[in-house]
Amino acid sequence: MGKEVQLPPIGLRSLPRRQIIITLGGVLLTMFLSSLDQTIVGTATPRIIADLGGFAHYTWLATAYMVTSTIVLPITGKLTDMYGRKYFYTAGIAIFILGSLLCGLSQTMTQIIIFRGLQGVGGGIIMANAFTVIGDLFPPAERGKYIGLVTAVFGVSSVIGPTLGGFITDSFSWHWIFYINIPLGIITIILFIVFFPHFRQDNLEHKIDYAGITALVLAVVPLMLALSWGGTEYPWLSVPVIGMFALSAAAIVAFPIIEGKSEEPIIPLRIFKNPIVAISISITFLSGIGMFGSIIFIPLFFQGVLGLSATTSGSFLMPMMLSQVIASFISGQLLARTGGHYRLQGIFGLAIMALGLALLSRVTPETSYASAVVNIALIGFGLGITMPLYTIAVQNTVPYNVLGAATSSVPFFRAIGGTVGLSIFGSIMTNRLASEFLTKLPETIKALIPPELLSSITHNAQVLVSPEAQAQLQAVFRNMGEQGAALCDQTLQTLREALNSGLTEVFVVAFVMTVLAFITNLFLREIPLRKQHMLDESEKG
Repeated sequence: MGKEVQLPPIGLRSLPRRQIIITLGGVLLTMFLSSLDQTIVGTATPRIIADLGGFAHYTWLATAYMVTSTIVLPITGKLTDMYGRKYFYTAGIAIFILGSLLCGLSQTMTQIIIFRGLQGVGGGIIMANAFTVIGDLFPPAERGKYIGLVTAVFGVSSVIGPTLGGFITDSFSWHWIFYINIPLGIITIILFIVFFPHFRQDNLEHKIDYAGITALVLAVVPLMLALSWGGTEYPWLSVPVIGMFALSAAAIVAFPIIEGKSEEPIIPLRIFKNPIVAISISITFLSGIGMFGSIIFIPLFFQGVLGLSATTSGSFLMPMMLSQVIASFISGQLLARTGGHYRLQGIFGLAIMALGLALLSRVTPETSYASAVVNIALIGFGLGITMPLYTIAVQNTVPYNVLGAATSSVPFFRAIGGTVGLSIFGSIMTNRLASEFLTKLPETIKALIPPELLSSITHNAQVLVSPEAQAQLQAVFRNMGEQGAALCDQTLQTLREALNSGLTEVFVVAFVMTVLAFITNLFLREIPLRKQHMLDESEKG
């Protein structure tokens, strides 16, 4: 990729130790802010859906955030290479806070989906900068310790988030899970304005790749819309779905052509000629599908299938998050202290994650809480091992002047995988739920339930997670006389079994994707972690 040379002290690497500590602290604080929000929202999502309606859009609270944060990742990475990190970082935090406020004020599903998208813009900017700043501060041989620390902070917030989200949702309302971001975010902005250093790699005039940005947006957004609409809003072969797929496909074809002609492409395609980068990106894409398939749908399993409250389900998620924290910290330390065996650690982590998903796919409504917790703890441990690895592998093999663009490509493709996975899993779950429920519900009960109510239950399992919805259903069955209560219980049990069937299929697909990531990891080449930054000789000015 280029000859390794010792660079003169520039930018963040020339800061005194005190300033480095403050800068690193700011990075950790912003990561805590954004990741805490995601885990809180994940636990509260069933209640939000129950309050605002629209079970068919269950995944969109996560998907809207993922789509927008995904789009801004490579854009932010490139622009910060060109113009510096500070102002983009600060703007990202401000956008995140504004999105949080508007989410809390939302009164409809449409509103909260739009504002989650705005929140995702801020979250994506934060994410793109966090790992890149670690690359600014430390050479590859040292980064494992600190990237492991960043991902451990993500895990700590994940430990706090589910329980806190459940408590706030049950004790106050889901609106407050968004409001709590505001004071912490304001404090973070003040700290960034005062303490975070501003530097640019150069003072050259740069040209923003607007055509590349447009093509990127047109490639990602229509694809996500098509995957989300297919089988729920519209049939897969409908004009809107096929039209979105066609638009995305055209943009995907045009994107590399545009980038190849651009003076300063948003995503420098030459970095993918390096097999370590290409394979690392492929692994993050595949594991991203499995990762988000488990994280987003596990709360629904605990609340909808096992019948736990939001608070209780949050506490049962804690072992998964704790195991992720521990594994991420250990993985980062091992990476830094043993010379960078990211391939070997990836084999171990992906195998454990796949095992956890395989066991989770076998759960039923009769599964004990302890068994379910062990399964998700395995997923968390495997996930924690893999999180720091591929960012380090990519950073270790690219020149410093594309550090932001290359670093942001890792979470970009992980997020693309996660968003594709969520869309596919959402379609799988809703379709399987409907077919299983109608197949297993006795004809005698179908005949007694009003057609409108039966259709609502068939395509919307919110009655399993909403006490209010259950009370309304019970009131309908009470009008049927003495047998009403028994019929209601049987209907709910059938719906619970149907939801479990849908979630089982989701976890099976997530397992398959993780196995594919494991196989891909076998082809990853390990090279020693460098002890200084690298600049391509051909690009030295």
